[in-house]
Amino acid sequence: MKTYKGISVSPGIAEGKVFLFQEDKLSIPKYNIAITDVNNELSRFFAAVENAIGEINNLKVKYAHQMAEEEKKMLDSHILMLNDPVFKEDIGKKVEEKQLNVEWILLQVIENIIEKVNSSSDSYLKERSTDIHDVSQRVMRNLLLHERMSLADLDEEVIIIAHNLLPSDAISMNKKMVKGIAVDLGSKTSHTAIIAKSFAIPAVLGLSNLSQQIKPEDTIIVDGNQGVVIVNPDSATKKQYRSSQVKWQQHEKELQNLNRLKAETLDKRRIMLVANIEVTEEVASVIAHGADGIGLFRSEFLYMTPDSFPTEEEQLRTYKTVLEGMKGKSVTIRTLDLGGEKVMPGFNVSNEDNPILGWRAVRFCLAKPEIFKTQLRAMLRASVYGNLRIMFPMISGIEELLKTLDILDQLKKELSKAKIPFKKDIPVGVMIEVPSAALISEILAKKVDFFSIGTNDLIQYTIAVDRNNERIAYLYEPFHPGVLRLLKMIIDNAHEAGIPVGMCGEMAGDPFAAVVLLGLGLDQFSMSAYSIPEIKRIVRSVSMQEAKELAHTVMKMQFSQDIDDYVRDWMEAKFDLVSY
Repeated sequence: MKTYKGISVSPGIAEGKVFLFQEDKLSIPKYNIAITDVNNELSRFFAAVENAIGEINNLKVKYAHQMAEEEKKMLDSHILMLNDPVFKEDIGKKVEEKQLNVEWILLQVIENIIEKVNSSSDSYLKERSTDIHDVSQRVMRNLLLHERMSLADLDEEVIIIAHNLLPSDAISMNKKMVKGIAVDLGSKTSHTAIIAKSFAIPAVLGLSNLSQQIKPEDTIIVDGNQGVVIVNPDSATKKQYRSSQVKWQQHEKELQNLNRLKAETLDKRRIMLVANIEVTEEVASVIAHGADGIGLFRSEFLYMTPDSFPTEEEQLRTYKTVLEGMKGKSVTIRTLDLGGEKVMPGFNVSNEDNPILGWRAVRFCLAKPEIFKTQLRAMLRASVYGNLRIMFPMISGIEELLKTLDILDQLKKELSKAKIPFKKDIPVGVMIEVPSAALISEILAKKVDFFSIGTNDLIQYTIAVDRNNERIAYLYEPFHPGVLRLLKMIIDNAHEAGIPVGMCGEMAGDPFAAVVLLGLGLDQFSMSAYSIPEIKRIVRSVSMQEAKELAHTVMKMQFSQDIDDYVRDWMEAKFDLVSY
């Protein structure tokens, strides 16, 4: 028996037979060609590209009934890559200059593109290298007349083990036969993760070299709750996990029964539980998990297409889709938050000594007003289709806030003059995610309609801890006394000004933090849709008096570890928070 630790991307527990899906190892020839054969090589290349486009279109037709909109867009992006004239021109020039066969030239060009993409610090952009690899492999197989095995042909229940699952593989796999997924590569934002979540398939990614250690005859357990994979478990482990699986399924069933109920404490204090989303396809999950709305719609995905920015009409369609899908429930769209860890193709905003403290979020938007105005116009126009709230990220001072509000007011006047409809009373809020904003929150609160605390950044800025630095990750402590005092200050200042305050960082979806945050006075918790039922169960099981007493106790404590231990003991005594 051997245990591997990876990244949990889709919850649940699966046990079963291994299906080792190994990527084709294509043997790429390299040989010289005569100058007179260049046109023939390019004809082969263009024919292979057209065949690849035909295969993708066939995928779209064949699996249209089971594909989410995001998957359809992904395949459309593959076709756009193949039709990119710059890509085709680059291949043509290099074939002519080097007088080498087109397969070898294609390999060199793609490796160069992927190397550049992988050098980015942005995780989303890095994930797109998988799409580039997928597309290039499809063209290469057509050039080499090589047929690839399809996961659509699965005819028995298995757990898929792979070094990497290409997007087209994940789309076409026979999902009825896939009990679990364990892959060496990938992250929470990969296509495999999105598809696994959509079809409730337990999945663990980022397992490094699992596929090299597995044999086809092995049995395996995929624990999507803990991000663990166990190969050839012994009988005691099997028994333990089968018991855990039954408990997990029962737990999930009980939580689903809460979906139609309100999140209110035992003494009837109503709490809003809303969801964080990144793409429109997540709306169905938001509704299914009983959310009160969307507390954070990250708009960055619209800007991740190389060499182009989303038009006003494109953004309008996306925002309209989400607003209509939420059927009157509130949708908070965060304006463009790029820079730091997030990179937009075409703008090298992260090429700085310290991008986390650099040209990002509102700073970027104010420096690029036309990009900012296009987005705000689309939001204003979309407001007639639902219950929209607009939120500005990383406001560090009153000057930035007033500038953004001035731009918004200017656009409202322009739309009114042009007789373009929009709602006049759209709530506008700010994310409190830097200490300076927290310290002047009583000033900011007088200018906006709501606050949303971004704890991911607020914690790292407050404690001066890079949350992605493994050496000091242990210092990233949400229950640090300094963090708790800042949270209390922000919440009190918001309430003094008569505005609600929410939280959209990871802390909002942490069951162990829920009661403390309640006691501090938090009005709204925004989190992954999957976390909502568990947090709702906790909210409905405590009184505000209990929550306030817990918060009051921990606010008097001096050490982070003491607070963490005390809260965990309190929560475990009150709730069944065992990890299944």
